[in-house]
Amino acid sequence: MIPVTKSFIPPIEEYNSWLEKVWDSGWLTNRGSLVKLLEDKINAYLDTDFVIAMTNGTLPIQIAIKALDVKGDVITTPFSYVATTSTIFWEGCNPIFVDIDPNYFTIDETKIEAAITEETTAILATHVYGNPCNVEAIEAIAEKHNLSVIYDAAHCFGVKYKGQSLFDYGDVSTSSFHATKLFHTGEGGALFCKPHLRDKMYFHHNFGHKGQEAFHGLGINAKMSEIQAAMGLSVMPYLDEIIEKRKTITSLYSELLADASLTLISIREGTQWNYSYFPVVFESEAQLTRVKDALNKNEIYPRRYFFPSLNKLPYIKESFNCPVSESIASRVLCLPLYTQLSKAEVETICSIINETI
Repeated sequence: MIPVTKSFIPPIEEYNSWLEKVWDSGWLTNRGSLVKLLEDKINAYLDTDFVIAMTNGTLPIQIAIKALDVKGDVITTPFSYVATTSTIFWEGCNPIFVDIDPNYFTIDETKIEAAITEETTAILATHVYGNPCNVEAIEAIAEKHNLSVIYDAAHCFGVKYKGQSLFDYGDVSTSSFHATKLFHTGEGGALFCKPHLRDKMYFHHNFGHKGQEAFHGLGINAKMSEIQAAMGLSVMPYLDEIIEKRKTITSLYSELLADASLTLISIREGTQWNYSYFPVVFESEAQLTRVKDALNKNEIYPRRYFFPSLNKLPYIKESFNCPVSESIASRVLCLPLYTQLSKAEVETICSIINETI
């Protein structure tokens, strides 16, 4: 069987060596030494200034919305994982969907201003598949209208844009360290923010604690455990190797599918990509279904990611005009991509796709 992804699993003896430190200390959670060490290593690897490791990738978005005092309408993308929209609802705000760019699949920055009203307080955009939004245009719009900017950067570990980490953009950027991501802690995530927001974000992720007996505002529990951090510390030494392997697989896919009637994502100029996903867009949903069925018959399981377009979720009662997102969501398929995927398996996948088309 070939799944859409497999977690990178470090050598068990290396993971165990970190777990021994946990056992020796007896400290399992509440920001132990491994969590702090992981944060230091993340900052060093990415050349970022401030990261808070958290227990999953959704809580950082919720905390950002709360800490930035986002209320009312939030302009967002309909082409993302459901968590981008559900967190807006969860925090009592209203998602206002703006259609996406047909080449980059990110929010269409030329349509944002037309969606701004007196009720708008923030922009929550996704760097789709690790492909950057037009961050310069979004920043200019946010400054003009006094809006906060949050980036769902779940797919962006290791991505650089114009020479710096993509996590450096926006008031807050969030990441997922879920087991399916190229860097993972089994389950986990992180929040990156501007310097003036550091304390507020930190207190929000730990019940508002300021020491053991004092509190500094409202907070919830989003802390990463030492067990999760141990996995992250075990995976980190392999990051360059992981990204290089995924680059090789991506290049092979591109070569073998070059003559197929498929559309590939355009990576924004100035981006050092991390090869987090390999999405292909078919000419029609019917063609996608035929290919998916043919692959499934051979025990190959790609994923319709993202589907559906989020403006079509059952709890979205307002109607939004997002024809590009709806079209791409109905025709996009992410092909298997993980470090253990062999050349022969990629050749088999591409052969089935080409024959079916």
